[in-house]
Amino acid sequence: MEFAYALGVGFLTGAGVFLMLRGRTFPVILGLTLLSYAVNLFLFASGRLTINAAPILGTASEYTDPLPQALVLTAIVIGFAMTAFVLILAMRARADLGNDHVDGHLPPAQLSARAEQRRERREHS
Repeated sequence: MEFAYALGVGFLTGAGVFLMLRGRTFPVILGLTLLSYAVNLFLFASGRLTINAAPILGTASEYTDPLPQALVLTAIVIGFAMTAFVLILAMRARADLGNDHVDGHLPPAQLSARAEQRRERREHS
């Protein structure tokens, strides 16, 4: 079970870092969300994973720590609220700036394509 959790955390971390390195706003937000999911899984697994143990009866060594579970539940709620806020902020920035590039400027290839489109519009009018 721990190996599956380790693979899940590793995959989510790798995908999150990959998406965070993109130049557009939406993939960066998705990358941050995936990283928060990876941290949540890591915190959840730090409380020890116990399968088929009685929740009330048994020795103290069979119990899982409930604190990481409470922290993960709180982190899920906070992460959802922050993701919603950042998405609204990104949509507003796209409306104000006209693009969704992370630094607010279009890459040179898109700048030249836009300049070409404007030139064609002027020629046709």
